[in-house]
Amino acid sequence: MSLEAFPVDRFKHSQPPAFVGSNNTDGVGSGPPKAAHRLRLSPTADHMPDSYEDLQYQLDFSPMLFSSLERYLPPPMMTLSRDAKVNYMRDILLRYSPEGERTRVLKHREYRQKILTNYKPLHRELYSMHAASFFAPSFLKAIRENTEESFRSIVSEPSPGILVFEMLQPRFCEMLLSEVDNFERWVHETNFRIMRPNTMNKYGAVLDDFGLENMLNKMMDSFVCPLAKVFFPDVGGCTLDSHHGFVVEYGMDRDVELGFHVDDSEVTLNVCLGEQFSGGELFFRGVRCEKHVNTETQPEESVDYSHVPGFAVLHHGRHRHGARATTTGHRVNLLLWCRSSVFRELKKYQTDFSSWCGECQRNKRERHRLSIAATRSELMKRERKTAS
Repeated sequence: MSLEAFPVDRFKHSQPPAFVGSNNTDGVGSGPPKAAHRLRLSPTADHMPDSYEDLQYQLDFSPMLFSSLERYLPPPMMTLSRDAKVNYMRDILLRYSPEGERTRVLKHREYRQKILTNYKPLHRELYSMHAASFFAPSFLKAIRENTEESFRSIVSEPSPGILVFEMLQPRFCEMLLSEVDNFERWVHETNFRIMRPNTMNKYGAVLDDFGLENMLNKMMDSFVCPLAKVFFPDVGGCTLDSHHGFVVEYGMDRDVELGFHVDDSEVTLNVCLGEQFSGGELFFRGVRCEKHVNTETQPEESVDYSHVPGFAVLHHGRHRHGARATTTGHRVNLLLWCRSSVFRELKKYQTDFSSWCGECQRNKRERHRLSIAATRSELMKRERKTAS
């Protein structure tokens, strides 16, 4: 499991270490006995956690993970200094993190630091969230109203669970495209070995790696989560706490198509940035849990979508999909894989995913049908016996 989505719930029934620094001035060691120093079973809903973004290159784990975990701290910890809370939570995370994963994260952090030290951004304004100049007015209006009605007013749904809406302004798309081009030129000129977005794409770049992580965090928190809470509550839409942000490039001299797959996300945002192209349609073939990922597609689950620059597609990460060949031109898309550590941990203890898996739903309906038929048959037998 990626440490970007390390499960906070895994720690709930464990005995974490004693408070760190028994003689420090924060009074960390002067609280309740060690037995009381356990993470809470439920998060403190009204607690506003600290931000750890400024420590992202000093921590062994994602800053957002610390913010998520802080809500589960015991009450005596809530008022302590941020440093004390960091030490306490890091000890817990290190206890449950495999050595190999920690090594991988440290190497990736070093990789990012090399980029950030040497790469000179082209458009500085991209690296902070400027909602008014980034997003389409209709999308911003719906987010500000923050109601199901406002979201449904801007969304079309070509098939259940596939949401399409205008999201990004042309100027933002142009800036992001030129920033990615600038980064790719820097990679080529310096012979830097770049990590591509995933195992399926040979072209494209991880936006988080060259400084856009904080901006994308804000995009997820403030502009994706409100929709996910309404449309994807059954798959962690209410608890998204980490992301993987990247661009992919398609064309005759790039990746041409993308095979049938599911994403490593709970909710995926896919926005076409441009440029001039034909082909490249997304095709969707139904939502599936791990057990049923290779099952047959039902006719009603088959739907295609043609990209439009500036328009977003929001869908379940387990919605099976792919991309047809981009036959002319050059297509670039922004992908934001949004993840929920809470949902991933809870999913380990579930066997029925009929609230979102199409095959689980069909199996449940079939069991219900057979149960009704068996009951009806038994009642008819009893009636015949009574009549005779």
